Amino acid sequence: MTSPQLFPSGLPQSPESPAFPATSRYAGLPLAMAELDGRQVRYVTRRFVPQPERFAMLREHPVAEGERPDTLAAAELGDPERFWVLCDANGALHPAELTSIVGRRLRITLPEGVPGAADA
Repeated sequence: MTSPQLFPSGLPQSPESPAFPATSRYAGLPLAMAELDGRQVRYVTRRFVPQPERFAMLREHPVAEGERPDTLAAAELGDPERFWVLCDANGALHPAELTSIVGRRLRITLPEGVPGAADA
């Protein structure tokens, strides 16, 4: 395996690059190429999980019996595939952590980097 070759950031990165939608946790991540067993292999570089403090809180959501990360994301964000946003805002590395404790108060936040109201 050789050192990876990074493509410039920003999409599209190459004609063969995966088309991650803007709502994907992988959107905007650089792609890299590496040689593996004589083949060129393209991969998405590592995504670093942001610190929960980087998100401005809107409100809290108490976890109810039977809620799942996808149903919670659908109810709070309007998209069940965006459960990862809730994971980022609550420091959860595994989605199941979000709803494993009934009564846990989850942070519902603005997107990373969007400032909230000063006295909200």
